[in-house]
Amino acid sequence: MLVTKINLLVIDDDEINIFIIKKIAEKTGFDIDMTTKSNGQQGIDFLKHNIINQKPIPHLILIDINMPVMNGWEFVEAYSTLGINQKVDLYILSSSVYENDIEKTKSYSCVKGFISKPLSVDRLSDLIKAI
Repeated sequence: MLVTKINLLVIDDDEINIFIIKKIAEKTGFDIDMTTKSNGQQGIDFLKHNIINQKPIPHLILIDINMPVMNGWEFVEAYSTLGINQKVDLYILSSSVYENDIEKTKSYSCVKGFISKPLSVDRLSDLIKAI
């Protein structure tokens, strides 16, 4: 299936990071519909709403680890119980330098990988091309 519009969900509580990712998304040249949420619970609520209302599920989810209310790991746990049966590329996007965070990423089958901040235009373009 050829994807023409990319649905991107970014979950991060840092408004500066959100702003930077929006600018990076614009520079990729892809048609990206970006939704942002400031914590994992808002991300889960967004996904549940889309499932119930048969709205598109994001092709790509980028989630930070350290956030209030529900952190990235709690989001991944909750996400894995949603029963989403379409391909979603989920990546941890974090400034964490802890090896255990990078290793923990590998323990979740729904997580495709760990990306160190800051995100680059080339890296986002590569993620989109892989969809």
